[in-house]
Amino acid sequence: MSATPLISGFTILRHGVQFDYPFEQSIESLLPLVDELVVNVGIGEDATLARLQEMQRTHPKIVLFESHWPLNDPEKKRGGQILAEQTNLALDRCKHDWCLYLQADEVLHEEDRERLLSTLAKAHQDPNVDGVLFDYIHFYGSYDVIQHSRSVYRREVRLVRKSSGARSVGDAQSFRKDGGVKLTVLRSGARVFHYGGVRTPEAMREKTFFMDQLYHGAPTSEQLKTRTPHTGENYRYKKILGLRRFQATHPATMKTRIAQKGWSWDLSRSPLEWSFKDLKKMLLDGVERLTGARFFEYRSYRLRGGGGRW
Repeated sequence: MSATPLISGFTILRHGVQFDYPFEQSIESLLPLVDELVVNVGIGEDATLARLQEMQRTHPKIVLFESHWPLNDPEKKRGGQILAEQTNLALDRCKHDWCLYLQADEVLHEEDRERLLSTLAKAHQDPNVDGVLFDYIHFYGSYDVIQHSRSVYRREVRLVRKSSGARSVGDAQSFRKDGGVKLTVLRSGARVFHYGGVRTPEAMREKTFFMDQLYHGAPTSEQLKTRTPHTGENYRYKKILGLRRFQATHPATMKTRIAQKGWSWDLSRSPLEWSFKDLKKMLLDGVERLTGARFFEYRSYRLRGGGGRW
């Protein structure tokens, strides 16, 4: 069995330009690792497809196909299921057995390529391993602020063995096998830089307005008129529990985008917003800081071992 298997990259995207996704940076971070990159482009009205076609001319690894998102189907929109369905359409187009998935606001760091490929080589040699686990860095409001608390997931599966029967589930956050069986994975230590919470306030509002419809259904006439998301002002940047300064380096593909940031949000000048229901989180976060362990953490995978300390 080869120690360096071929890899298919895959992702989904709709209205990436309108909602200001860093999809070009995400794709650029994938290209050095994969032998093909399948992109499911949801049919829309903005310039997303044109931008991807321009990238394809430079990078022939990119394979594009368009799909219709059934946005008027209430069952498909319940719980974000449409996202998993579209992800699986891209997964089905992948030619190779190992498939590396990124969402359009997720970027890989070039410093992690060696450790990722090393873990993949181990996984490839073990037929009982279904995938590879990544560590997450969640940015919030600004490129120098991250959210590290129980409100966000620490790790997730982003590289799967297609022959294991892995399928995207829920709202496409993770993967399962037939019958809802969790994937057995190795932890790589490679990081996914998640920039979903960092964009212009206007784009964040529009993105939230659209995404909320995939979970809560169509907006009311008043919400449509005011462009108010189902979750209210959840899109507004505010000082919440678990925020801290980010002092490491960003992926190289993000350098220009970060330099062109067109808004400001000062964490130090924002008042802390919290409620009494946050007290449990505060207690458990404190225990984690002292012990390094996150008790009662939900995991959508089975960790086989290797790849460093949990």
